[in-house]
Amino acid sequence: MNIFPLLTTALLPVAPAPSPSAAPSATAVQAAVTWPLQPRPAVVHSFELPAKPWLPGHRGLDLAGRPGQPVHAATAGTITYAGPLAGRGVITLTAGRRRTTYEPVVPAVRVGAAVTPGAVLGHLSAAGSHCAPATCLHWGLLEGRTYLNPLTLLPRPPIRLLPLTGRPQQPPGRPMRQVTPASDVPAAVSPASAAPSAHNRRTAAAVVAVSAVLSLAALIAVRRH
Repeated sequence: MNIFPLLTTALLPVAPAPSPSAAPSATAVQAAVTWPLQPRPAVVHSFELPAKPWLPGHRGLDLAGRPGQPVHAATAGTITYAGPLAGRGVITLTAGRRRTTYEPVVPAVRVGAAVTPGAVLGHLSAAGSHCAPATCLHWGLLEGRTYLNPLTLLPRPPIRLLPLTGRPQQPPGRPMRQVTPASDVPAAVSPASAAPSAHNRRTAAAVVAVSAVLSLAALIAVRRH
């Protein structure tokens, strides 16, 4: 079982709730949030909260990065931890009751520093990566001692509804032109197919005459016998 997240929760200091004048409100934290890696990174391993606190899981997001890449503050807040922990560099940023964690990082900030969203906290380290031999940033979010999905911090893109019919919108002021389906249009009939030619009529008459002669000959032969 991976006990490192439990050690992180137990060892990292839980800062007392700052006064309203020193800490941003929850509304302000949600209004200004950015990805800790720029440009927007790929999520290598998603958040997987275990059913019980002591069970294994993945209490954060693994974001693809490269060694030495700048790590940015996802939210505004105060640095409450910046240093080594269990063999890797960890930074904790506290905003109200919520804390965001970043690892493995070579810190460039000190405890007590106030930062804004997008501020550089340090640089991504390959040592202690969750994605070894690749390099990635483990981004965590806690409220008290409860782990949350960091994606809940990010603003969601607006939902765009599409028309159900799938028909293109007609520009205003321009009448809609009715288009008759090709299956409803009668096929053109050529004069040659509309009426039989004179040759065809003569052939048909000859066939009828021969049939009549043969029938008459057969009738005479029957009467003679």
